[in-house]
Amino acid sequence: MNDQAFTFQTLHPDIIMDALFEQGIRVDSGLTPLNSYENRVYQFQDEDRQRFVVKFYRPQRWSAAQIQEEHDFAHELVNNDVPVAAPVKFNHQTLLTHQGYYYAVFPSLGGRQFEADNIDQMEWVARYLGRIHQTGRAQPFKARPTMGIQEYLIEPRQLFETSTLIPASLKEAFLKATDKLIAAVTSRWDDKADMLRLHGDCHAGNILWRDGPLFVDLDDARMGPAVQDLWMLLNGDKAEQRMQLETIIEAYEEFSPFNLDEIALIEPLRAMRYVYYLAWIIRRWDDPAFPRNFPWLTGEDYWRSQTTTFIEQVKVLQEPPLQLTPMY
Repeated sequence: MNDQAFTFQTLHPDIIMDALFEQGIRVDSGLTPLNSYENRVYQFQDEDRQRFVVKFYRPQRWSAAQIQEEHDFAHELVNNDVPVAAPVKFNHQTLLTHQGYYYAVFPSLGGRQFEADNIDQMEWVARYLGRIHQTGRAQPFKARPTMGIQEYLIEPRQLFETSTLIPASLKEAFLKATDKLIAAVTSRWDDKADMLRLHGDCHAGNILWRDGPLFVDLDDARMGPAVQDLWMLLNGDKAEQRMQLETIIEAYEEFSPFNLDEIALIEPLRAMRYVYYLAWIIRRWDDPAFPRNFPWLTGEDYWRSQTTTFIEQVKVLQEPPLQLTPMY
């Protein structure tokens, strides 16, 4: 671990306040930490009683070019009347640096939690996702990655092989289940699917509601299939998910076409998220925030349940994908 990465774990408020002062912002309220494990994110109020959020990016995760693409995409969306939290510009720049850290300042945009079981809100969100993807199709990311088997499955599998966090007595069974899951996903993955710029992590926690949806946190934006931004809105049993998906697609297509063949990617994408998320926690274990917030990772019961989850997901991948009503 390098010195900068170590310092980031306990990033001192004085460093953040000094960085903001350099941009002409005086913090009048102190810094309130917001829920973010990957980056360091704080809300504050300036001397004019305006509320902002400052985000210090985790070192070595994204390059300057990759972060800039996130910012440019956000402003492109805002210019197309999509309600997205976009970074503030200082002398025409959104990506700022202080003591070797990349950071950005955002307006603090409050709202209620998006209600994932509210079909009217879901329809509204889907309509805006169609608009996000309308913009996303205009040009590709050049620096940000494209979703695929290598990043989401193969590299995590290599990490699992060497990780000491997996109990030795359970590792063989876990790796075997992982291998079967990778094989099942690989057989269903479509490398030729149309890839476009995505939000990338469009779960309910990244959607606020205030007279309509507000999309936040484009930190995981990347190239991928459109259905990646749709499937995480689904919840409940298959019948409920089918109804939700029909509603989503109908609203989405008011602004963007949707390739129905991508429905077959929902379960592969879910499996990839399972594997990638687990690898992400393991990679960050040296950060004290992770053992503190994910203490169950060291327990044998967790790894048994994770092995079972992978085995069950293989069975799901062997079933036919969701089938919509004949109108589709």
